Amino acid sequence: MASLTNKQFQEDLDSISNDLIRMGGIVESMIADAIEAVSSGNMVLVEQVRENEKLVNRFEVDLDERISQVLARHQPAAIDLRMLLAVIKMLTDMERSGDEAEKIATMARRIHEDAHKFTPDMELRHMALAVQSMLRETMDCFVRRDSIKAAAVVRSDKLVDREWKSSLRSLISYMIEDPRTITGGIDLLFIARSLERIGDHCKNMAERVIYIVHGADVRHLGVKKAERLVQEETQADGGT
Repeated sequence: MASLTNKQFQEDLDSISNDLIRMGGIVESMIADAIEAVSSGNMVLVEQVRENEKLVNRFEVDLDERISQVLARHQPAAIDLRMLLAVIKMLTDMERSGDEAEKIATMARRIHEDAHKFTPDMELRHMALAVQSMLRETMDCFVRRDSIKAAAVVRSDKLVDREWKSSLRSLISYMIEDPRTITGGIDLLFIARSLERIGDHCKNMAERVIYIVHGADVRHLGVKKAERLVQEETQADGGT
């Protein structure tokens, strides 16, 4: 009986992990579609992002319920408990990343419905690719339980932050030089801000992977201390 219980528990854990990864894939596609809609004005992509946002919400509710059932039924300990508690937090960050992608799609519609749309010579696509990469790497390190890669994701958020600040300066310059660009410039500021927030959510999820692997909360340590902790813990684990 115990063996059957353990088998069911492992199947539940695997199913939860797989669905979180599926959720991450959907959110990554939402970011790509939303940014493409900003560039092209493709309203089909806007609607696709909106539909996927509803799907992401359903994933969050369903996974929350399943995790609660697993916790009540199996009362897991140690790393299994850490994994489930971390996934609960990661679900929130994933859902909020989807919300930000949906906001970008909404801004794309506004920009392209404006007869005087403002399209300055600036590149948000690179920032979008950076946060897509962060999300993809976060899901990969979650699958592999790779805390070294997770620490690298935490560090890469600084690059996204720098790009956000650069975009902010560029857009403010455009708006100062030509007040007619203010409305469109503000829309693009919201897009850049949403990308920056997605980067923050990816960083949070990567920090949760470190928690799963080492049981250490690195959220407020700073990048260098988090990297040092991961290296020390990895070396210690390798020496046992």
